[in-house]
Amino acid sequence: MSKFQAPKGVSEYFPPNSNQFEYVRDQLLRTARLAGYNLIELPVFEDTEVFTRGVGESTDVVSKEMYTFEDRGGRSITLRPEGTAGVMRAVIEHNLDRGQLPVKLFYTGPFFRAERPQAGRYRQFYQVGIEAIGYTDPEIDVEVIAVADSAFKALGLTKYKLNITSLGDTESRQAHRKDLMKYIAGLDLDEATSARAQINPLRLFDDKRAEIKELMAKAPLLLDYLNKDSVQHFEAVKNILNDIGIKYQVNPYMVRGLDYYTGTTFEFDHEMLGAQSGIGGGGRYDGLMNSLGGSDVSGIGFGLGVDRILMACQAEGSLPDNLNQIELFIAPISHPAKALAFKLLTQLRIAGISCDMAFGDRALKGAMKAADKSGAKYGLVIGDDEINSGMGQLKLMSSGEIISSSLTPSELIKRLGKNN
Repeated sequence: MSKFQAPKGVSEYFPPNSNQFEYVRDQLLRTARLAGYNLIELPVFEDTEVFTRGVGESTDVVSKEMYTFEDRGGRSITLRPEGTAGVMRAVIEHNLDRGQLPVKLFYTGPFFRAERPQAGRYRQFYQVGIEAIGYTDPEIDVEVIAVADSAFKALGLTKYKLNITSLGDTESRQAHRKDLMKYIAGLDLDEATSARAQINPLRLFDDKRAEIKELMAKAPLLLDYLNKDSVQHFEAVKNILNDIGIKYQVNPYMVRGLDYYTGTTFEFDHEMLGAQSGIGGGGRYDGLMNSLGGSDVSGIGFGLGVDRILMACQAEGSLPDNLNQIELFIAPISHPAKALAFKLLTQLRIAGISCDMAFGDRALKGAMKAADKSGAKYGLVIGDDEINSGMGQLKLMSSGEIISSSLTPSELIKRLGKNN
């Protein structure tokens, strides 16, 4: 056994589980593409200030969880802990907001946080995210929520719920902050928690400690301080969700873990995942681009956790069988048959048909054993008879039934091509 192992807390995928991971990720990406979102491929690391300014210094992500190091040029670099700040940096750098609006982008890949590893909580984890930048329409808010909801439904998930709230605009937040700071001043808090509250008092609503939850149970809620515009926007979001049949519940205590959220904010939870029940969430981030040096353009987006969504699918048993099943496995049982099999294999792949063959010097029994293990839909044996006749038998692997006993290579390609 090798002495080397993957770093602790890394979510690592290999067959057959990697086929399920790929399927889940691809379904999430498919719903984004259907809604007109386009790929943005982001760097895995950024200037540290992209995250300290973008995500917020009061957050656990910035204060405790970032992987930050100094590169050879003395620059402070951070492995990306989330996607939105990096997307905004790219939008500003490449002037994407100066073209047609809204800018609709999706991204996928690994992200990194120095957390205590546990089930569903990793130091390297995978996300699919989307961002819609340039408009404040409530319809855009609902579109982002609906893309996630459609993806979960496409994956067969049913045991999840959507929590929504509004974190208001600047005027609403300032009015709430005034009263919230008065309330917090009367609490008996440790020095570190008090310091966090001074930077962003909303962070205390996101504190997971039971004693802090109890202290904040009677704190003034931001929903009660929304001005007329914020109320109208949030009511419109709820009405549109009702119109298109997406169920939700309003959670006035939800603030999410990142400082840039404003207005519509949401989170999806799955009831079968225990303590780490969040499978994705997001919200509006008016002012984020401006804080990173760009124009004052609004945006909304989400980040969906591929690892946890996979766990949710496995818990519900919603994933299809035989993911990434190859169409045909060829079993050659002589050296001349092996050469013919490889030639046929090449032709089939050029035709877009997934296929494999038994390598090595195997007799019929060994070749068919390899065919069974491959999980292929069909099997084809090539021996001296098949070489001489130029035809072969196509067998359905699940039952052993002979589908056709006299197929030429061109007929085989045509037959299998119809099945794809």
